[in-house]
Amino acid sequence: MKKKLSGLFFTALLMMAVLGGCSDGTGESSGDKSSVVVGIQQDIDSLDPHLATAAGTKEILFNIFEGLVKSDENGNLIGAVASDYRISDDGLTYTFTLRDGVKFHNGNVVTAEDVKYSLERVSGLLDGTALIATLSPDKGGITSVDILNDKTVQVTVGSANAELIYSFVAAIIPAGSGEDESADPIGTGPFSFVSYTPQESIVLKKNPDYWQEGLPRLDQVTFKIVNSAETALMELQGGTIDIYPYLTDSQAQALSDGKTHQVAVSPSNVVQALFLNNTVEPLDNVLVRKAILYALDKNAINKYVGGETGSLIGSAMLPTLSDYYVDLNDVYGNEANVEKAKELLAQAGYENGFDLVIDIPSNYEFHMQTGEVVAEQLKAVGINASIHAVEWNTWLEDIYNGRNYAATISGVTCDQTPGYMLNRFESTSSKNFINYSNPEYDEIYQKAQKALDLNEKADYYKQLQKLLTDDAATAFIMVPGNMTAISNRLDGYKFYPIYVQDMSTVYVK
Repeated sequence: MKKKLSGLFFTALLMMAVLGGCSDGTGESSGDKSSVVVGIQQDIDSLDPHLATAAGTKEILFNIFEGLVKSDENGNLIGAVASDYRISDDGLTYTFTLRDGVKFHNGNVVTAEDVKYSLERVSGLLDGTALIATLSPDKGGITSVDILNDKTVQVTVGSANAELIYSFVAAIIPAGSGEDESADPIGTGPFSFVSYTPQESIVLKKNPDYWQEGLPRLDQVTFKIVNSAETALMELQGGTIDIYPYLTDSQAQALSDGKTHQVAVSPSNVVQALFLNNTVEPLDNVLVRKAILYALDKNAINKYVGGETGSLIGSAMLPTLSDYYVDLNDVYGNEANVEKAKELLAQAGYENGFDLVIDIPSNYEFHMQTGEVVAEQLKAVGINASIHAVEWNTWLEDIYNGRNYAATISGVTCDQTPGYMLNRFESTSSKNFINYSNPEYDEIYQKAQKALDLNEKADYYKQLQKLLTDDAATAFIMVPGNMTAISNRLDGYKFYPIYVQDMSTVYVK
């Protein structure tokens, strides 16, 4: 059956507007009027799109690489390297038609061999190591990739899954280039790679052969790594940074005069939480974890850090995915219940409280400010919480990948499918950095993946959210509003329901 390239799960998403500029701005951020500087809060973890883990890396690579399909600003899937696709009636065969004339940044036309290589690499068919879990044969993903002709590639999967099409945003790279991508990334996106200086910047230039006519509109984009909130604000006010996403409320207020930048707010796809390591004492005790959830005042966090732009949550799901979301805020409440928290601590044998170190990536001012509020709230119930600021690379290696921590405050992103967020809490998931383990959860998650009826799938996902809440698996706080500063000299910036910075439509007024 024919499938249109549109989103299956975003019917309830808020419409994302294209931001229009207003008033005269400050001086350009560089001598070249077609250059833009985007401030980012972390260094990248890999230039190889199949190995990149951090959402902050993927938002940059969105400009360099494309898959067979990609998301637009409304959450719909549109054709990229593929102009069209078909899914068989049994859901086990995907047939992609390649778009005419798509070129890599090295000038070579994309071939069916490139597509086959890329899909076999990410699924693990190439060397046995799956780089994208949903495409792994062991997870019901890709079992074979066959070239039917120069323009047609057929992909066979192990089990039908209505969400799987979203995994085909996986980057298409030149055949055999896997080992080279980290040093010399070559994709098909609107911008090509120029240079990367660790802890400083990533520079991209216009791809003149980009398949989408009229794009990109800029000649150069520099993603500048700014680890200090004070430095970021100073550079914004000085006009040396044009775009800066994920502002805190205090930063947004400092720019509210509109002299240099507009501040616009959109829904984000980031779930912020006080993540709790379920295998570390005393957090391995469910009563202790519940006490922590009762101790938090999420309304206060949203007010003082998020400027009341966030959506409070009680489990791991975006409220904008309304068909799959269940509101569980009432289970522990959005205001602190100090007496209940103390009661549970006493039942757990910690009537005198305990010490708790909260590791937070120092480059994210939003999370650092959240940590300050959370620490005071925990102290009110007898938990002596202290903040330990860590560098981003250390956080990624020791905490996220190494799981060597007790508690941390950060955000995790969701893609265009509800299963993406809930997958990370499967006991065997490599992304399950809180070490949550519940056989019932694993069983229901697998049922959700196999369900083709969307109402049945939604019911399973709601059950999973309730299990996470009942087990107090972690202290979910909110989906922050994405407050972004955009220079008054720019127009064409788009907000996306996924974590990307699309520079292809931005232009100097």
